[in-house]
Amino acid sequence: MANYVLVAGAWLGAWVWDEVGAELRAAGHGVHPVTLSGLAERRGEPAGQQTHVADVVSAVERLDLRDVVLVGHSYSGIPVGQAAERIGDRLTGVVFVDANVPVDGESFADQGAEPAALVAAIAANGGFWAPMPAAEFAEQGLTTEQIDRIVAGATPHPGSSLTEPAVLERPLAALPATYVKCLLDWPEPPPVVVELVAGGGWRLVELDTGHWPMVSQPVELARVLARV
Repeated sequence: MANYVLVAGAWLGAWVWDEVGAELRAAGHGVHPVTLSGLAERRGEPAGQQTHVADVVSAVERLDLRDVVLVGHSYSGIPVGQAAERIGDRLTGVVFVDANVPVDGESFADQGAEPAALVAAIAANGGFWAPMPAAEFAEQGLTTEQIDRIVAGATPHPGSSLTEPAVLERPLAALPATYVKCLLDWPEPPPVVVELVAGGGWRLVELDTGHWPMVSQPVELARVLARV
């Protein structure tokens, strides 16, 4: 059985993995959801991107986990991808759930369509990326109740984690990785992931749901993770 370290994307904490975690535990796996610094119950803690990398690494080392599957959703794919190469032989696999992936020297903002606009929005909001309103979650396979749950649990995201560049020591192709693409969000994974899948090093899995599958399709997502 594996130990799953689950890390949510921007604005969210460990709570968003409750249903996925229950499914994995029922299958006999260890489940260790992580709230990144500055978010949810850790709101107010200083946090840059490398702080978030350290959050993931320290969770693995503090709990002395082996056979680790790191799971990063959305933004957290960037710190999770960096943490994966820093935990050595504890790692069994990495799953990027509709996620950004780290590119050496690039930030989360750099990977967006309008990096300058994101940086300006963060500056205008006191150094934080404001959570999205409920209307932005439409057409993502979520019920009204599920949207309300996400919006109620969201907290402003520390802006420095979005503008700090990633640091990689090895090529992404060296990671034993699976990429989960959620088709309602956008049908294609990022170009770097397309190349990695085409090269045979990464596996691509598609889910017919939106960007928050841990809420919209927790059972289906848990099954994908269990197969890793």
